[in-house]
This record gives sequence, structure tokens and C-alpha cells, in this order.
Amino acid sequence: MKAFGFAIGLMLALPAWSQSSWLVTPEEAQAARDAGDIIIVARSTLPQGAPRIEVVAPDLSRPVQVPARIEVRFTGGGSSEARPETFKALYGAFRLDITQRLLKFAKVTKEGIVVSEAELPSGRHQLLLTMTDTQGRQIQQTVSFTVQ
Repeated sequence: MKAFGFAIGLMLALPAWSQSSWLVTPEEAQAARDAGDIIIVARSTLPQGAPRIEVVAPDLSRPVQVPARIEVRFTGGGSSEARPETFKALYGAFRLDITQRLLKFAKVTKEGIVVSEAELPSGRHQLLLTMTDTQGRQIQQTVSFTVQ
């Protein structure tokens, strides 16, 4: 039943997305909350020398104000670098791919990504950020935050 609600939410959200600059529409956010809003990532040890995904802004320890500046940095890596073309941003429990929405407002480089004014509906949000490095290792970072 929750999957059905999500599908209906997505159908309703498509016209809203085409007319706005939302990274996630209010309908998509509600559908993710209705589904449990939890991303489960298998726990694994990050290989030594692999790049890391670090959220620089906003400060996720407190509620985020919108429009929000989002800065994600790819750090470390030793002999390997991030492959920007492999970056993905997945939203909520259904892992809705919002990568192309982000790319309308920002460019991903081997150093990271910056979105100057991201629009998100109020409430709790969860993103799974993934990328692959030049040695073929996949790196994942789950980010949870609340928008006022």
C-alpha cells in the first residue's frame, strides 16, 4: 500500500516539478515519509585511500533554512580521485534519483558539488550520495536533515 501511495505521489509531483526548482517536491517528500523514510545502507569499511563524501554546508546539526546552499566535498583519496560522472543523489526510502535535478543547478567536479539555492519542502529528509573512484571503489554517504 505504501508503494502505491508513493507512485500516486510521484504522478502528482511530476507537473509540480516541471514548473518549479524543487530538488524534491512536497509530494515526493510526503510519499517518502509515508513509506518510512529510511534508507538502509550495508555497513562496510571504507577502503584505505578511497575518497570520502563530506557535507560542508549546510550545518546538518540544526534545522536547515531554505533556500539552502549545499556544498558536498570529495576528500582524501590518496592515489585515487572521485569520478564526477558517477555521482548520484538518491532521495528517501525509494531511492528516487534526483541527480539530474541537482545537475540543472550545479556541476559535479572531482572536488565536489555546490548548489547555491536548493529548494526543499519542510520536514525530515534523507539522501544517499554515491560515487565511484578511479580505482572502481564505490563510496556511499547517507545524509539526514530537517528543513524548517
